[in-house]
Amino acid sequence: MDAQAAATTYLVVATVNVRSGPGLSHPVVLQISGGSRVSIICQKPGTTVNGPLGTSNLWDKIGNQRFVSDSYIQTGTDGYVRPQCA
Repeated sequence: MDAQAAATTYLVVATVNVRSGPGLSHPVVLQISGGSRVSIICQKPGTTVNGPLGTSNLWDKIGNQRFVSDSYIQTGTDGYVRPQCA
């Protein structure tokens, strides 16, 4: 992770399942509680989710095989805040 990503964390607004890929068909690998903060490595489109911050098909990669729907992460925008995942 580069220095900018390490320095920037984002608020998780509600308890959310972390999945092994960018979509609801991927297995849940853990949960993150609302009020936690995460660093976003990159972002990728996937399954559309209707979450507490609205509807989004953007998924945030927060670790190796760890993705969270952007509709649960307060980034301040509906678009990309980090590079798109390869």
